[in-house]
Amino acid sequence: MNTQTEGAAPTAAPGSRVDIAVLDDDVDFLRYIEDLLRDEGAYSVRTFTHPNDLLLGCEQCVPEIVLVDMKMGDFTGESVIIGLRARHPSICIIVITGYPSLEDMRATFKLNVFDYLTKPFSLAQLRQTLKHAVDVFGLGQAPHERLRGKLGHRIKMLRVEREWSLKDLAGAARLSVSQISSIERGAHLPSVESFLGLCRAFGKRPSEILASIDF
Repeated sequence: MNTQTEGAAPTAAPGSRVDIAVLDDDVDFLRYIEDLLRDEGAYSVRTFTHPNDLLLGCEQCVPEIVLVDMKMGDFTGESVIIGLRARHPSICIIVITGYPSLEDMRATFKLNVFDYLTKPFSLAQLRQTLKHAVDVFGLGQAPHERLRGKLGHRIKMLRVEREWSLKDLAGAARLSVSQISSIERGAHLPSVESFLGLCRAFGKRPSEILASIDF
């Protein structure tokens, strides 16, 4: 069943509404999310109850953010995310889950998911998560701002995958904790020397990290 919202806008240009797709097999929950986001006025929303409909909808018009429920009867959020990543590597994916655990969170981030929301969540939590995604992915931002956000987020994900603290990464890269924190938040771009230190810490070539952010 496809409950796609009528009149959804195409991929947003700077200053226009952000296009969001939501996948969940709970129709009442979809209506709840749709009402919340419509009231915000900054988003256009398409909702789906079946993964195949979501994938088809993304082919017709690629959304900027996708919210994916992790447990949907016969389907798992993990399989949906893998399918989305294969078709749209740079898309922003936010997981919705009612049963989070540390192990699940780690597995989720290894799928290059941006963030997760735990049911039931408040409007404030939803708003904060979406704003963070908009900031990091540079929706409506200048190119240098998008680069700061994407590179910072990628460095954070590499750190999380290794289960490192900020202090662990700072020691490995020979940088201060405040430098790492500033870079991960997208507040500053790393200097050439700092970036090379981070690459050495992760055991990756600079070109690998830059290619992975799809900038």
